[in-house]
Amino acid sequence: MKFKSLVIVELLQRRLLLLVLDLRDTRNRSMKKLFDYIVRKKMVNGVAVITISDTCFKNNSNDTSGPCLATLAKEVFPNANLHTIIIPDEKEIIERELKYFSNSNIDLILTTGGTGVSPRDVTPEATKAVINREVPAISVALTLESLKKTPMAMLSRSVAGIRDKTLIINFPGSKKAVTECFEVVRPVLSHAISLIKDEQAEVRSMHDSIQSGHVCLHHSSVDMTKVAFRPRESPFPMVEMSEAWKIIDSVMSQWTELLETISIENSLGRVVAQPLHTKEPMPPFPASVKDGYACISSDGAGVRKVRSVLTAGDAPTQPLIPGECVRINTGAALPTGADCVVQVEDTKLVSASDDGETEFEVEIMVAPSSDQDVRPIGFDIPLGAMLVNTGDVLDAASIGLLAGAGYKNVTVKAHPKVALLSTGNELQEPSEKNLRPAHIRDSNKTMLKILLREHGYESIDCGIARDSPAQLTSALATAMQRADVVVCTGGVSMGERDLLKPVLLKDFNATLHFGRVRMKPGKPSTFATCQFEGKIKYIFALPGNPISAYVCCLVFVVRALRASCGLNPEWPRLNVRLAAAVPLDPRPEYARATLRARYDYCDDLPIATLIGNQCSSRLLSACGAGVLLELPARKVAHQELPAGSIVSALVTGSLHLTSTQHES
Repeated sequence: MKFKSLVIVELLQRRLLLLVLDLRDTRNRSMKKLFDYIVRKKMVNGVAVITISDTCFKNNSNDTSGPCLATLAKEVFPNANLHTIIIPDEKEIIERELKYFSNSNIDLILTTGGTGVSPRDVTPEATKAVINREVPAISVALTLESLKKTPMAMLSRSVAGIRDKTLIINFPGSKKAVTECFEVVRPVLSHAISLIKDEQAEVRSMHDSIQSGHVCLHHSSVDMTKVAFRPRESPFPMVEMSEAWKIIDSVMSQWTELLETISIENSLGRVVAQPLHTKEPMPPFPASVKDGYACISSDGAGVRKVRSVLTAGDAPTQPLIPGECVRINTGAALPTGADCVVQVEDTKLVSASDDGETEFEVEIMVAPSSDQDVRPIGFDIPLGAMLVNTGDVLDAASIGLLAGAGYKNVTVKAHPKVALLSTGNELQEPSEKNLRPAHIRDSNKTMLKILLREHGYESIDCGIARDSPAQLTSALATAMQRADVVVCTGGVSMGERDLLKPVLLKDFNATLHFGRVRMKPGKPSTFATCQFEGKIKYIFALPGNPISAYVCCLVFVVRALRASCGLNPEWPRLNVRLAAAVPLDPRPEYARATLRARYDYCDDLPIATLIGNQCSSRLLSACGAGVLLELPARKVAHQELPAGSIVSALVTGSLHLTSTQHES
């Protein structure tokens, strides 16, 4: 009775009471599924809170309205996935994020900020550009409520509307205003989203499934019951590494480049999307190269009257006349009339005040020449010179140039959004305190997240998928909704629970560009693409062993992300000598190693030492690795490489050379 009462309460508003009462006892399980489904649908799939503010974008700690709005949204939709982001007041960026979230299974987008009348307040314009239908009454209600508090509400230009199945509402940029305005819309949010999503049609479809005796919330076409008849050999041909790289580079060229504007402080390693030029010469005035005396070169050598002192930042006010000089510091602007600087070492004091604080006269010992120790206007960078060009990779020096030229932001090629998904019944989250029997903590997602970040790419944690076709299908679909590139670990080998490849083929109609690679570790690595919700998705299915995931992420995933962003995907290579003999594998191997400086050979090549046991389950063998040694495949005549052999190394991390005395 208690369960029936709960069902009646939930379904009364949806006019399904008679349907529920007609269900027979033999269908209680299906009724429970319908009930759970409707409860989930009542709570939105996801809520995105977007703070739009130049100030908060530069300093996240300034954002108070965004966290406040997120807390209020979570009160109404406690089971929803909540996404928060801070972006600058740039119309293109606002439009891009609104489109992204509305295409990512997000039912409600709440923005805060940028709704006023200043030139940078463009949130309403960006919102109107992406919505399909406006809901003006929401904006009117917000304005009326705000006018009760302050007449300044007349200057607010909030917009509310619908893009596809997503409701978008603009809120003001203050915590107080957000709190007041949210209470206005709180009563209608659930009902509005329900209407937009047309839940009645979905419930009717669920009812039809129940009447036919079947409910399928997550369907998969993969049949895993006939274990005995599974393939005993992989049906996927083994490709060479060179072919795998060629495939990745070719396929990733399909990625449609997007642009984003970011602050220069966050632009390290990013690829410039448009050329930037100097807006003034550098230096903008004739500047002294040394500490000394600004003089007139035609005066030659001799005694000069010291008229004044100029330090960096002082603006000269009077021109220099013959027979005078000005004491000047490095970087200071020369006065008008001066055309050279004589360094202190080439002068001698003639007279000064008794307290030594003021120089009256100095003697120029060596006759100066015109332009001596002077940086003329535009010497470093002339007016209009190109600072960075399209395709340049920003480093510390180029970012410094942009800062010196007055640029705060730069437009760069956007990175694909990357989702990380682990698979396996044995996995549990690292945050869980107690390890369950026969389980291990998932280290792959955390390790890959940091590894990608180390190379400049952020990623989204999409959790752990269990080894069932339905759960794997659901997890992959969710990951594809949230990202452009999905990186999975586990489930790609030959075990009865290795379901990733058949799920990709049968449930997503994916194209597997390769399913095995002749390499160690990582032979079952898979690269696939599929069309999902009208977009191409790129899937890298990597082995579950931590070292296999580590190596394959470097040689495949990072390479793909580089190619998509217009970077050279190749890793730098260098030749190294082996510190000790290394046995070879039938497959080419990527061994983790450190480098040491030693000069026992005439070529002075670095010495590479393998890091411990190279078993693919031992993540210890990657700790501190700066290079991956490209070891050749074993041959009958060559079972190992002797100490001192020269091999190629991919430079995938930071290089820290140690001296000979530290060699073990």
